[in-house]
Amino acid sequence: MSLMPTSTTIPALLEEQANEFPDREAVVGSGRRLSYRALRDETLQAARGLAALGVCKGDHVAILMDNRPEWIVAFLALQQLGATAVGLNTWATTREMQYALAHAEVRYLIAIDHFRKNDYRAMLQQMQPHPENLPQLRAIVWLAAGPDASVGNGLSWQSLLALAHKVPAAQVEEAGRAVKATDTALLLYTSGSTAAPKGILLHHQNWITNAWNIGERQKVTPEDRLWLAVSLFWSFGSVNALPNILSHGACVVLQEHFDAGEALALIEQERCSIMYGTPNMVQALIEHPSRARRNLSTLRSGAMIGTPEQLMGAVTLGAKNICNVYGLSETYGNCAVTDADESLEVRLHSVGQPLPGVTLRICHIETGQTLAAGEVGEIRVKGPLFSAYFKDEAKTRESYDANGFFHTGDLGQLDEQGRLYYKGRLKEMVKSGGINIAPIEVEETLMRHPDVRTAYVIGVPDAQLDEVLVAIIIPKDGRQPSHDDLRKFCKQELAAYKVPARFRFATDAELPLTTTGKLQKMKLHELL
Repeated sequence: MSLMPTSTTIPALLEEQANEFPDREAVVGSGRRLSYRALRDETLQAARGLAALGVCKGDHVAILMDNRPEWIVAFLALQQLGATAVGLNTWATTREMQYALAHAEVRYLIAIDHFRKNDYRAMLQQMQPHPENLPQLRAIVWLAAGPDASVGNGLSWQSLLALAHKVPAAQVEEAGRAVKATDTALLLYTSGSTAAPKGILLHHQNWITNAWNIGERQKVTPEDRLWLAVSLFWSFGSVNALPNILSHGACVVLQEHFDAGEALALIEQERCSIMYGTPNMVQALIEHPSRARRNLSTLRSGAMIGTPEQLMGAVTLGAKNICNVYGLSETYGNCAVTDADESLEVRLHSVGQPLPGVTLRICHIETGQTLAAGEVGEIRVKGPLFSAYFKDEAKTRESYDANGFFHTGDLGQLDEQGRLYYKGRLKEMVKSGGINIAPIEVEETLMRHPDVRTAYVIGVPDAQLDEVLVAIIIPKDGRQPSHDDLRKFCKQELAAYKVPARFRFATDAELPLTTTGKLQKMKLHELL
């Protein structure tokens, strides 16, 4: 177990790690390999170029690109100048992108020109003819997706680096020393569906210390290598995985975007030991035809969310010490994490004990009273938390109770040892016949049926009971339980009012997912 870095700001952390591990690989990706010394050198060069372009302390600068070393270099360079990095969703529509750029008051944009089917130059051209759309935007730095891609309007990444000679190195070194632990480092947007996304402000010190503690639960060391296909614009990537690895002096191996076959090859070739995954990624890795030919024996630990069966998928791949986690972007990714050394049974079902500095409470949904161990209520958190919702003081105030605990909007329970068990979203609670039902309890019961791989339970309107439960079932391969069999199984395990009124069989391909691979449970009604 290594010592926690002494740094409380991101520029200081990069300098500390470059001095401690100068020749150790820090970032691998897109055909490039950067040691900690090289990463800092390139970061300082980019910071000098950005300063020459006009970027100042406090400016909001957006990053729009897939997982490549330049994302990390740009992010670190902005921190060196005391600017705020705005992570943009590479899957966003023109409307969503315009909202984020305008709401965040972005002054500079660093972007790749193409990603998959998205032509970002064309998207920006649609916005820019109307000055009121992006009133703050001053300049764009383009990173070409391919060697033949033209730069077009704006400045190329190489041209930006070439501007470094205009700014003395001492100037950006001094700018980095002037950054404070509580300065804002990141502005990330939630993946809101109906309401406008919330902008979440996160600062330097918590970015380092919270992620360090996450890594300690995973037993990360400087020898570890992380396979990262989870998008860096998502807090799971940029506020959890990245600072976890950098604070431990380890190496992040980037996959530009997830492809199961390429991922298996990358894990084998780079001897990755840590993985951050989502259930759909893990399932794709398990089912890929090349999996049997790949040596994944170096995998050991990491972080994942999902059902016990979904976490078992990571164990099957080789990450036998995978850690179950809980948190939100507002809690710097995770606020509870299981310990890699705990039993598999604990790690499959609990999302762990609170991280150092975090206090969890389970509160009554209506009264707010603190509940005893074993009782289900709203999870509330005090500890390393976001600074505020950008330009929304009212929403920020509403997010805390009278005792200063953050309303997560999630249901959970604590056991006698202080371990947290996630029980679903508060807004997913179903009231049937006047009785509150947590769908996750029914889901967990259904997934104990030998023919059921995954189950999702939602409420639908009912004339007599207000709502009744409907279960969406993904059977195990080659099996097809009957509705009567499932109903009988539930009656044996659950109170009568918790037994679903209907069952609907589905496939993984039918599930509505966000761009980051999370299930959009509120859209499951569309399957009915």
